[in-house]
Order: sequence, then structure tokens, then C-alpha cells
Amino acid sequence: MTVGEHDDDRPGAVRIGEAAAASGVSTRTLRFYEEIGLLEPSGRSTGGARRYGEADLARLQQIRDLQEVLGFDLGEIKEVLRCEDALGELRSEYRSGAPDRRRREILGEASAINAKMRAVVAAKQQALAAMQRELESKAARYRALVRELDRASAR
Repeated sequence: MTVGEHDDDRPGAVRIGEAAAASGVSTRTLRFYEEIGLLEPSGRSTGGARRYGEADLARLQQIRDLQEVLGFDLGEIKEVLRCEDALGELRSEYRSGAPDRRRREILGEASAINAKMRAVVAAKQQALAAMQRELESKAARYRALVRELDRASAR
């Protein structure tokens, strides 16, 4: 038996503790993600224990990146994942040999989803830009106060 293999599950699937450790979260966090619909383990052992496959671990990494790198909250993450899932379904349908008319519809739907995701990212960028401007303003004010102190102590 290799790491991640167990008598009661498919090869390559990992237990909740292994998935949590690999992603840097707690098992409680994984259970919470499942509860709110962010991450569903792709399998269960015969005893009902959660089993996470490669796709689950990739989704978990995407959730972590959206949180840590982009600063998205769980609601924003849920919306991004919902959009990604919808795009995946459209991609599969497009590649399945749908007629040209349907392919045009699919591309229209994908474009609308893409626009929605761009709006979410743009809103986050605007909020970060506003915060950056505020921090730059404070830094300028601190520099001005230091100059004032330097002038006062030079007298």
C-alpha cells in the first residue's frame, strides 16, 4: 500500500487529515468548506470517512489562493468557484461536438460568466487601490510630520 491508499478507498485518495496538512488548513476548516458548499470530497470510505482526490486537492489549493493571494472572502470565493464550475460544464459541452448554433450560445454564456468574474476581480482591485492610496497618503503625512519635527529641533 502506498501513501494515500487505504483498504476502503480508491488509490490516490487521501484522508481529511492528509488533505488538511497538505493545504495548510485544519480538518475543521475542510469540514466547514464542505458545509458551506465550497469543497465536496469526491469520495467516502466504506465507513463514511471523507476521501479527497487530486481534483479536490486542486480545488482546495484554488480556494487557498483566492483567500491568501487575492484576499477574497468566502462569499466571493463561492461565486468564483460557481463561475469556474459553470465554465467547465460549458467547455465540456462545447468540446462534445455541439452544433455551431449551440456553440455560439455557449460562447455567449461563457463571455457573460467571464464578465461577472472580471467584475468581482475589478471590485477587489478597486478596494485594494483605495487602500493603497490611503496608505500612501498616511506615509506622506508621516514624512511631513518628521520634517516639521526636524525643523523645530533645528531652531
